Amino acid sequence: MAAPMATLAVADDEILYESMPRLWVYRNQVERYLCSDEFVAASMDDDAAVTSRDITISPRVSARLYLPRPSLDTSRPAAKIPLLMYYHGGGFCLGSAFDSTFHDYFNRFAALANVLVVSVEYRLAPEHPVPSADSWEALAWVVSHHASGDEPWLADHADFSRLYLGGDSAGANIAHHMAMRAGAEAEGLALASGIRGLVMIHPYFLGSDRVGSDDLDPGFRERLGRLWRVMCPTTTGEDDPLINPLVDGAPGLEALACQRVLICVGEDDVLRDRGRAYHDRLTASGWRGEAEMWQATGKGHRFHLLDPCCSEAVAQDEAISGFLNR
Repeated sequence: MAAPMATLAVADDEILYESMPRLWVYRNQVERYLCSDEFVAASMDDDAAVTSRDITISPRVSARLYLPRPSLDTSRPAAKIPLLMYYHGGGFCLGSAFDSTFHDYFNRFAALANVLVVSVEYRLAPEHPVPSADSWEALAWVVSHHASGDEPWLADHADFSRLYLGGDSAGANIAHHMAMRAGAEAEGLALASGIRGLVMIHPYFLGSDRVGSDDLDPGFRERLGRLWRVMCPTTTGEDDPLINPLVDGAPGLEALACQRVLICVGEDDVLRDRGRAYHDRLTASGWRGEAEMWQATGKGHRFHLLDPCCSEAVAQDEAISGFLNR
């Protein structure tokens, strides 16, 4: 049974954007329809391969942490593991670190990759328009545990020399901007070893220039452009550096604050060539790192969340796991 979740108080008949059957954005009201079983509790099952718990970062930001069970085994020598800080996708306006889709995904992935995952719950647009300070606040909080902190899973199990940022779709966009801001504000972030890498899954980037994959699904491509304008009301359009990091005048990618980047795309995704263009620009920018591309044959946008057990989703997870553990 669907239950409405509305924010902003005053109704208005003018619809600015709709994504059936889950989202309606009016001029003065937002309505989200969520299934009653969409949100799931963290799991502390002793028999599970991964255990999870929720933490509060601030009154605005929270997260769900996933830790492979072997790391909690006090009978074994404590070995610190890679740390993946993840921003979920959903067009900046849908999705949650606490929904069943991401909970199920990270229960599988954290076990496969043997990584500690911090899945960030940030406030959604358009009530909290892009850009939001939430994502940076979460990153700064996590990094603060490099020296000390009150979250034992981070303090006891995270290898901060192997800190990765990641995300899918809009979350990949956020992860990119966090890595860029980290480069610009390295002293403020106060992480001596820096960010090891960046994982971008089907990144949500746009641009007024045409690329070949735009024609794979013109209707979906047009909706992505309209969605962006609603999520960021102050935007200049598809050539805003917030959505087009390759536009003239955008900060140079050579300042990206990480050593390695993995960009995953789907062959049938309208955003495929935006991800490829990012890879090409990054490698030509003078950035002193290693960039990799991985493509799923015959698959579209965020296919791994829609069909997580298909062979291509498994292969993508293995590629990401390998990247995090090299």
